[in-house]
Amino acid sequence: MLSDLRRATRPVSLLVAALIGLGSAGCGGSAPAAPDQDAKAPLQIWIRKPPGSPTEKTAKALAADFTKATGIEATVTAIFEDFETKLQQAAAGKQLPDIVLNDTAQLGSLVKQGLVREVNRESVAGGDQVADLAWHATRGADGKSYAVPFSAQSFALFIRKDWREKVGAGQPRTWAELDALATAFTTKDPDGNGQADTHGYVIPGSTKRGYMAWYASGFLWANGGDFFTEKDGRFAPAVADAKSVATVDWLKAQFCTAKTVAPGAVTMETTQAHPVFEGGKAGIYLTGPYNMARFDKNLGADKYEVIPAPKGPDGKQASLAEGENVYLMAGSKNQAGQQKFAEFAISAPGQTIGMAGDTDGNIVRLPVNSAVKLSEVRKDARWQIFDDVYRTAGRYSPAVPDWTPFRQAAAEAINAVVADCGSDTKSHLDKLAETFAAELLRQGVAA
Repeated sequence: MLSDLRRATRPVSLLVAALIGLGSAGCGGSAPAAPDQDAKAPLQIWIRKPPGSPTEKTAKALAADFTKATGIEATVTAIFEDFETKLQQAAAGKQLPDIVLNDTAQLGSLVKQGLVREVNRESVAGGDQVADLAWHATRGADGKSYAVPFSAQSFALFIRKDWREKVGAGQPRTWAELDALATAFTTKDPDGNGQADTHGYVIPGSTKRGYMAWYASGFLWANGGDFFTEKDGRFAPAVADAKSVATVDWLKAQFCTAKTVAPGAVTMETTQAHPVFEGGKAGIYLTGPYNMARFDKNLGADKYEVIPAPKGPDGKQASLAEGENVYLMAGSKNQAGQQKFAEFAISAPGQTIGMAGDTDGNIVRLPVNSAVKLSEVRKDARWQIFDDVYRTAGRYSPAVPDWTPFRQAAAEAINAVVADCGSDTKSHLDKLAETFAAELLRQGVAA
């Protein structure tokens, strides 16, 4: 999901005709020929952050230091609302920025439209210091790289520590212990107000933007299930296999049998889920490190703890890995400058600027450069939990040409199962597998 799933891919079919002139590198075509090159031409950098925000200031600081180091002027434009639409409009007018800093999940769409240049990993100075897992997030369905990694993140459980201690439970180390804790939070009045108004799990289970699939993915992998099997770049549906069905059945049980999920989950997005946790309505929330500053302020750092999600029944640990890439956009007048910016962004100085210490201005959540020690930049030790989870259990979304329709279909199927306690999980997932198979054929990567 995209960091907090806020950066959803928007429909672009209405602009396809206008984009033909930009090529179709991801669909068997070729990217447009570059214009005459000027190694001193200024760079336009777009970043998906709110204008005037601390993150915009950090991005501008990064660009300023890049200019000092290279002499190449760089201007940052922060856009948050309708970012993808505005990018499509720029593409239609052949006025793409030189650089885009955006989610790893956008790669498939950008490649498909031919809006980004291929990157030769071996030619990127400092690329050998970047973790292989992070480079995986730049790989298209053809196995080639189309971006340079910039920021990474994983997810962990935020748990009401004061509630856990109130009900006399330890930190959960298994799914069974996690479920028991959720039950205790639901039935044992952990806030002590004498009312049955608390629950275990906060789940952003809406179908919008694929939230339900995002939430379920780490648990699916930890239980030995999967969306696909893959061999040599060809995929086959695995979402109706026994382990996958068992995972969705387990999730359904929290909604329907244990009833430990906060009400409204099936229509809840993360913007609605955050207040449920910090407002004392539920005490277990799988989310990212970007929420720590918010919860510290609104709830109190002493009232909750962050721990890795427990291993699955088969002893596997998994977390969805996400982050942001530096995309080198097609049609730039300064391709050499594009690469120099990417190289600066992944360097130790660039990563350190982007991390922004312990402030809320970070545009690098977890560093991708192995030479950067997290503990030397941030004093908040909780960040190390996410870094450890990322490096030991992180897993990116499948490298199909366009993950978006699969994520959406999976969200709708899983949502339908948990929203209807009389539903047949296997039947729903069999239909989902059929949908996956048809989409794989359409995208040309079916096994």
